[in-house]
Amino acid sequence: MIEVALFGAGRIGKIHAGNLTKQAGVRLKYVVDVHAESAQALAQLHGAAAGSVEAALADPAIKAVVIASSTDTHSDLILRAAAAGKAIFCEKPVDLTIERARACAAAVEEAGVLCMIGFQRRFDPTFSALKERILAGEIGSPEMLVVTSRDPSPPPVSYIKVSGGVFKDMLIHDFDVFRWILDDEAVSVYATGSCLVDPAIGAAGDLDSTVVTIRTRLGRLCQINTTRRAAYGYDQRFEVLGSAGMLQAGNHKPTEVVSHTAANVSEDKPENFFLERYRVAYANEIAHFFDALANGTALRTTVQDGLKALELAEAAMLSWRENRIVMLEGSRS
Repeated sequence: MIEVALFGAGRIGKIHAGNLTKQAGVRLKYVVDVHAESAQALAQLHGAAAGSVEAALADPAIKAVVIASSTDTHSDLILRAAAAGKAIFCEKPVDLTIERARACAAAVEEAGVLCMIGFQRRFDPTFSALKERILAGEIGSPEMLVVTSRDPSPPPVSYIKVSGGVFKDMLIHDFDVFRWILDDEAVSVYATGSCLVDPAIGAAGDLDSTVVTIRTRLGRLCQINTTRRAAYGYDQRFEVLGSAGMLQAGNHKPTEVVSHTAANVSEDKPENFFLERYRVAYANEIAHFFDALANGTALRTTVQDGLKALELAEAAMLSWRENRIVMLEGSRS
């Protein structure tokens, strides 16, 4: 039996709690949250106990931790869990600073523990199927990736102020998709952006609409367009152009029914938001984590992937602020 401590009883913590308790041979033992009532309610729902970080990490029965707490707690909990010899699943990002993220990667390596970062898009069935078809050679050698990533509405400005900015908070997933799909590394990043949705976001020092262009070591190109407002729903698509064709991964919809009438032809709008769109992906990634822990399966997303995505986010932020192309370390001028 793998006993687990969950840090964070908020929206994403509830998703992970529900998914991990469905895994054979896995038991949720502790739920930890600064909001004691939330921890108690979620623990009671799943037959666990509300506890403290100290108690959870000191318990030798705890073999793994799931970190779903606020971003500013991630790196500290990774460091403490690694020191305690626990396997780690942590939501993105590892931290908001490169230095702290590197310290986490070093601590995980030194401790020799598993550490998986929650880039759930790699576990989405549609995206995964597209990746497999690239690997099978269906479109030849990939040459260009275009990613569309649009939220239906922005989060509260209070969240924006502590999020680390749109590149670290929102595009971090898209940077990971870029590396995963093209199986390549960036040599240059150019980012531009505007505040077109809410001027209060700009007043908080952030953007709500961005376009990022990336060139890779192999000369491949990627463009990511992002906005915090899409009136028609959660818009998550990408297409890969290769030497022998193109593959597209489209949005998910609540149903696939298409209506044809004298007035119009219509279908459902995309899923409302990420919890609906990536429902299966969240379940798949947790199953993968515990499979890796129980059976030695290689992790598909590691702390190094988290670090690489954060480095791209930092480069994009610098590019936007200084209005220039940023060359990454190891790139050729």
